[in-house]
Amino acid sequence: MNETIKTLTIQDISCYGQCSITVALPVISAFGIETAILPSAVLSTHTSGFTDFTVRDLTEDLPEIRKHWEKEGIFFDSIYTGFIASAEQLDYIKDIIDSRLKENGLVFVDPAMADHGEFYNGFDQEFADKMGELCKLGDFILPNTTEACFILHKPWKESFTKEEMLEMAKELKAFTKRYVILKGYEEEDKMGMIVLDKIEDTIDIVYNEKINYVSHGTGDVFASSFVGSTMLGKSPSAAAKIAGEFTKKAIEKTIGDETHTYGVKFEQAIPELYDLLKSI
Repeated sequence: MNETIKTLTIQDISCYGQCSITVALPVISAFGIETAILPSAVLSTHTSGFTDFTVRDLTEDLPEIRKHWEKEGIFFDSIYTGFIASAEQLDYIKDIIDSRLKENGLVFVDPAMADHGEFYNGFDQEFADKMGELCKLGDFILPNTTEACFILHKPWKESFTKEEMLEMAKELKAFTKRYVILKGYEEEDKMGMIVLDKIEDTIDIVYNEKINYVSHGTGDVFASSFVGSTMLGKSPSAAAKIAGEFTKKAIEKTIGDETHTYGVKFEQAIPELYDLLKSI
Protein backbone atom coordinates (compact mmCIF):
# COMPACT_ATOMS: atom_id res chain seq x y z
CA MET A 1 0.00 0.00 0.00
CA ASN A 2 1.35 3.43 -0.94
CA GLU A 3 2.14 5.80 1.91
CA THR A 4 -0.41 8.57 2.35
CA ILE A 5 0.64 12.00 1.07
CA LYS A 6 0.05 14.64 3.74
CA THR A 7 -0.33 18.34 2.96
CA LEU A 8 -0.76 21.19 5.42
CA THR A 9 -2.50 24.35 4.27
CA ILE A 10 -2.11 27.54 6.29
CA GLN A 11 -4.68 30.25 5.61
CA ASP A 12 -7.89 31.73 6.99
CA ILE A 13 -11.30 30.19 7.47
CA SER A 14 -14.03 32.36 6.00
CA CYS A 15 -17.13 30.81 7.52
CA TYR A 16 -19.22 31.93 4.54
CA GLY A 17 -17.82 32.48 1.05
CA GLN A 18 -15.84 30.06 -1.05
CA CYS A 19 -12.19 30.84 -0.49
CA SER A 20 -9.07 29.94 1.47
CA ILE A 21 -9.40 26.81 3.63
CA THR A 22 -12.99 26.09 2.60
CA VAL A 23 -11.64 25.72 -0.95
CA ALA A 24 -8.23 24.20 -0.20
CA LEU A 25 -9.45 21.42 2.08
CA PRO A 26 -12.03 19.85 -0.28
CA VAL A 27 -10.04 20.44 -3.49
CA ILE A 28 -6.74 18.99 -2.28
CA SER A 29 -8.59 16.16 -0.55
CA ALA A 30 -10.25 15.32 -3.87
CA PHE A 31 -6.80 14.33 -5.16
CA GLY A 32 -6.65 11.63 -2.49
CA ILE A 33 -4.25 13.70 -0.40
CA GLU A 34 -4.66 13.88 3.37
CA THR A 35 -5.10 17.58 4.02
CA ALA A 36 -4.46 19.19 7.41
CA ILE A 37 -5.35 22.79 8.16
CA LEU A 38 -3.85 25.57 10.23
CA PRO A 39 -6.19 28.58 10.35
CA SER A 40 -4.54 31.99 10.40
CA ALA A 41 -7.84 33.69 11.31
CA VAL A 42 -11.57 33.05 11.40
CA LEU A 43 -13.80 35.48 9.51
CA SER A 44 -17.60 35.50 9.43
CA THR A 45 -17.40 36.01 5.65
CA HIS A 46 -14.62 36.77 3.22
CA THR A 47 -13.73 40.41 2.76
CA SER A 48 -14.95 41.04 -0.79
CA GLY A 49 -18.53 42.19 -1.22
CA PHE A 50 -19.46 41.89 2.46
CA THR A 51 -19.51 44.62 5.11
CA ASP A 52 -19.12 44.53 8.89
CA PHE A 53 -17.56 41.06 8.80
CA THR A 54 -16.01 39.74 12.01
CA VAL A 55 -12.36 38.70 12.28
CA ARG A 56 -10.68 36.63 14.98
CA ASP A 57 -6.90 36.67 14.65
CA LEU A 58 -5.32 33.33 15.62
CA THR A 59 -1.70 34.47 15.73
CA GLU A 60 -1.19 33.40 19.33
CA ASP A 61 -2.39 29.87 18.55
CA LEU A 62 0.19 29.15 15.84
CA PRO A 63 3.25 28.47 18.06
CA GLU A 64 1.21 26.34 20.47
CA ILE A 65 -0.12 24.21 17.62
CA ARG A 66 3.43 23.77 16.32
CA LYS A 67 4.61 22.64 19.75
CA HIS A 68 1.85 20.06 19.97
CA TRP A 69 2.66 18.72 16.50
CA GLU A 70 6.31 18.43 17.52
CA LYS A 71 5.29 16.45 20.59
CA GLU A 72 3.16 14.14 18.45
CA GLY A 73 5.81 13.74 15.76
CA ILE A 74 3.56 15.10 13.01
CA PHE A 75 5.26 15.97 9.70
CA PHE A 76 4.00 16.95 6.25
CA ASP A 77 5.05 16.16 2.69
CA SER A 78 4.12 19.67 1.63
CA ILE A 79 3.02 22.96 3.16
CA TYR A 80 0.84 25.39 1.23
CA THR A 81 0.33 28.92 2.52
CA GLY A 82 -2.43 31.26 1.41
CA PHE A 83 -4.09 34.21 3.16
CA ILE A 84 -1.98 35.14 6.20
CA ALA A 85 -3.58 37.46 8.73
CA SER A 86 -0.56 39.50 9.85
CA ALA A 87 3.13 40.09 9.36
CA GLU A 88 3.78 38.57 12.79
CA GLN A 89 2.32 35.28 11.59
CA LEU A 90 4.88 35.03 8.80
CA ASP A 91 7.66 34.44 11.35
CA TYR A 92 5.67 31.66 13.03
CA ILE A 93 4.96 30.08 9.67
CA LYS A 94 8.68 30.02 8.87
CA ASP A 95 9.20 28.08 12.11
CA ILE A 96 6.47 25.62 11.14
CA ILE A 97 8.05 25.07 7.72
CA ASP A 98 11.48 24.55 9.30
CA SER A 99 10.25 22.07 11.89
CA ARG A 100 7.24 20.23 10.41
CA LEU A 101 8.18 19.74 6.75
CA LYS A 102 9.62 16.35 5.86
CA GLU A 103 13.06 16.15 4.30
CA ASN A 104 12.66 16.92 0.58
CA GLY A 105 9.13 18.18 1.26
CA LEU A 106 7.68 20.95 -0.90
CA VAL A 107 6.56 24.46 0.03
CA PHE A 108 3.90 26.29 -2.01
CA VAL A 109 3.42 30.00 -1.33
CA ASP A 110 0.39 31.80 -2.70
CA PRO A 111 1.08 35.39 -1.56
CA ALA A 112 -2.63 36.12 -1.25
CA MET A 113 -2.63 39.80 -0.35
CA ALA A 114 -3.72 41.86 -3.36
CA ASP A 115 -5.52 41.95 -6.71
CA HIS A 116 -6.53 44.44 -9.40
CA GLY A 117 -3.80 46.84 -8.34
CA GLU A 118 -4.81 47.11 -4.68
CA PHE A 119 -3.95 45.46 -1.39
CA TYR A 120 -6.62 43.48 0.40
CA ASN A 121 -8.03 45.12 3.50
CA GLY A 122 -5.35 45.48 6.21
CA PHE A 123 -2.26 44.85 4.05
CA ASP A 124 0.42 47.30 2.94
CA GLN A 125 3.87 47.46 1.36
CA GLU A 126 5.59 46.50 4.61
CA PHE A 127 3.56 43.28 4.65
CA ALA A 128 4.42 42.66 0.99
CA ASP A 129 8.11 42.95 1.79
CA LYS A 130 7.79 40.33 4.54
CA MET A 131 5.73 38.14 2.22
CA GLY A 132 8.63 38.32 -0.23
CA GLU A 133 10.84 36.80 2.46
CA LEU A 134 8.39 33.94 2.94
CA CYS A 135 8.40 33.39 -0.81
CA LYS A 136 12.13 32.68 -0.59
CA LEU A 137 11.23 29.51 1.34
CA GLY A 138 8.83 28.41 -1.38
CA ASP A 139 9.67 25.72 -3.89
CA PHE A 140 6.73 27.18 -5.81
CA ILE A 141 5.32 30.71 -5.62
CA LEU A 142 2.03 31.58 -7.30
CA PRO A 143 1.51 35.36 -7.40
CA ASN A 144 -0.89 37.27 -9.60
CA THR A 145 0.43 40.37 -11.34
CA THR A 146 -0.62 42.73 -8.53
CA GLU A 147 1.16 40.66 -5.88
CA ALA A 148 4.21 40.33 -8.09
CA CYS A 149 4.36 44.09 -8.58
CA PHE A 150 4.12 44.77 -4.85
CA ILE A 151 6.81 42.20 -4.06
CA LEU A 152 9.06 43.71 -6.74
CA HIS A 153 8.17 47.36 -5.96
CA LYS A 154 6.95 47.83 -9.53
CA PRO A 155 3.95 49.86 -10.71
CA TRP A 156 0.89 47.79 -11.61
CA LYS A 157 -1.25 48.29 -14.72
CA GLU A 158 -4.32 46.67 -16.22
CA SER A 159 -2.39 44.57 -18.74
CA PHE A 160 1.18 43.56 -19.44
CA THR A 161 2.87 42.51 -22.67
CA LYS A 162 4.37 39.06 -23.00
CA GLU A 163 7.84 40.57 -22.72
CA GLU A 164 6.90 42.43 -19.52
CA MET A 165 5.42 39.28 -17.99
CA LEU A 166 8.49 37.25 -18.84
CA GLU A 167 10.75 39.93 -17.36
CA MET A 168 8.63 40.07 -14.20
CA ALA A 169 8.87 36.29 -13.82
CA LYS A 170 12.64 36.50 -14.19
CA GLU A 171 12.80 39.18 -11.49
CA LEU A 172 10.76 36.93 -9.20
CA LYS A 173 13.47 34.26 -9.46
CA ALA A 174 15.14 35.84 -6.45
CA PHE A 175 11.99 35.20 -4.37
CA THR A 176 11.71 31.43 -4.73
CA LYS A 177 13.79 28.31 -4.25
CA ARG A 178 12.80 26.95 -7.65
CA TYR A 179 9.55 27.63 -9.52
CA VAL A 180 7.64 30.82 -10.30
CA ILE A 181 4.08 30.47 -11.54
CA LEU A 182 2.99 33.98 -12.50
CA LYS A 183 -0.73 34.33 -13.19
CA GLY A 184 -2.59 36.99 -15.12
CA TYR A 185 -1.18 37.17 -18.64
CA GLU A 186 -3.92 37.76 -21.22
CA GLU A 187 -3.58 37.18 -24.95
CA GLU A 188 -6.71 37.68 -27.07
CA ASP A 189 -9.11 34.91 -25.97
CA LYS A 190 -6.56 33.10 -23.81
CA MET A 191 -5.27 33.35 -20.27
CA GLY A 192 -1.59 32.61 -19.82
CA MET A 193 0.53 31.57 -16.87
CA ILE A 194 4.29 31.97 -16.88
CA VAL A 195 6.04 28.87 -15.50
CA LEU A 196 9.71 29.53 -14.71
CA ASP A 197 12.19 26.95 -13.45
CA LYS A 198 14.90 28.85 -11.61
CA ILE A 199 17.29 25.90 -11.38
CA GLU A 200 17.05 24.70 -14.98
CA ASP A 201 16.69 28.29 -16.24
CA THR A 202 13.70 27.44 -18.45
CA ILE A 203 10.45 29.32 -19.00
CA ASP A 204 7.11 28.21 -20.40
CA ILE A 205 3.72 29.81 -21.02
CA VAL A 206 0.66 27.68 -20.30
CA TYR A 207 -2.63 28.77 -21.85
CA ASN A 208 -6.29 28.24 -21.00
CA GLU A 209 -9.40 29.65 -22.62
CA LYS A 210 -10.28 33.07 -21.23
CA ILE A 211 -13.69 33.57 -19.64
CA ASN A 212 -14.80 37.14 -19.00
CA TYR A 213 -16.06 36.56 -15.49
CA VAL A 214 -14.58 37.90 -12.25
CA SER A 215 -15.21 36.17 -8.94
CA HIS A 216 -13.74 35.93 -5.48
CA GLY A 217 -11.83 32.74 -4.70
CA THR A 218 -10.68 31.69 -8.16
CA GLY A 219 -7.06 32.15 -7.11
CA ASP A 220 -7.63 29.69 -4.27
CA VAL A 221 -9.24 27.19 -6.63
CA PHE A 222 -6.23 27.49 -8.95
CA ALA A 223 -3.60 27.24 -6.22
CA SER A 224 -5.27 24.29 -4.48
CA SER A 225 -5.61 22.25 -7.66
CA PHE A 226 -2.03 23.16 -8.60
CA VAL A 227 -0.82 21.82 -5.24
CA GLY A 228 -2.84 18.64 -5.63
CA SER A 229 -1.64 18.01 -9.19
CA THR A 230 1.99 18.64 -8.28
CA MET A 231 1.85 16.33 -5.26
CA LEU A 232 0.56 13.57 -7.54
CA GLY A 233 3.65 13.94 -9.73
CA LYS A 234 2.53 16.30 -12.48
CA SER A 235 5.13 18.68 -13.90
CA PRO A 236 4.66 22.39 -13.01
CA SER A 237 3.45 23.17 -16.54
CA ALA A 238 0.99 20.26 -16.51
CA ALA A 239 -0.16 21.20 -13.01
CA ALA A 240 -0.72 24.81 -14.14
CA LYS A 241 -2.73 23.57 -17.12
CA ILE A 242 -4.87 21.31 -14.92
CA ALA A 243 -5.40 24.08 -12.38
CA GLY A 244 -6.36 26.56 -15.10
CA GLU A 245 -8.82 24.15 -16.69
CA PHE A 246 -10.35 23.21 -13.35
CA THR A 247 -10.78 26.89 -12.43
CA LYS A 248 -12.40 27.54 -15.82
CA LYS A 249 -14.84 24.67 -15.29
CA ALA A 250 -15.71 26.00 -11.83
CA ILE A 251 -16.44 29.42 -13.34
CA GLU A 252 -18.58 27.84 -16.05
CA LYS A 253 -20.66 26.10 -13.37
CA THR A 254 -21.28 29.49 -11.74
CA ILE A 255 -22.11 31.73 -14.71
CA GLY A 256 -25.82 32.47 -14.94
CA ASP A 257 -26.59 32.17 -11.24
CA GLU A 258 -27.04 35.79 -10.17
CA THR A 259 -27.52 34.78 -6.54
CA HIS A 260 -24.06 33.20 -6.39
CA THR A 261 -21.79 36.24 -6.26
CA TYR A 262 -19.40 35.25 -3.47
CA GLY A 263 -17.29 32.55 -5.13
CA VAL A 264 -17.37 29.84 -7.80
CA LYS A 265 -19.11 26.45 -7.71
CA PHE A 266 -15.91 24.43 -7.63
CA GLU A 267 -17.69 21.55 -5.87
CA GLN A 268 -19.69 20.83 -9.02
CA ALA A 269 -16.50 20.69 -11.09
CA ILE A 270 -14.65 18.20 -8.87
CA PRO A 271 -15.92 15.12 -10.79
CA GLU A 272 -14.28 16.56 -13.93
CA LEU A 273 -10.98 16.91 -12.10
CA TYR A 274 -10.25 13.21 -12.54
CA ASP A 275 -10.58 13.44 -16.32
CA LEU A 276 -8.18 16.38 -16.32
CA LEU A 277 -5.62 14.35 -14.38
CA LYS A 278 -5.84 11.53 -16.91
CA SER A 279 -5.70 13.70 -20.03
CA ILE A 280 -3.03 16.30 -19.13
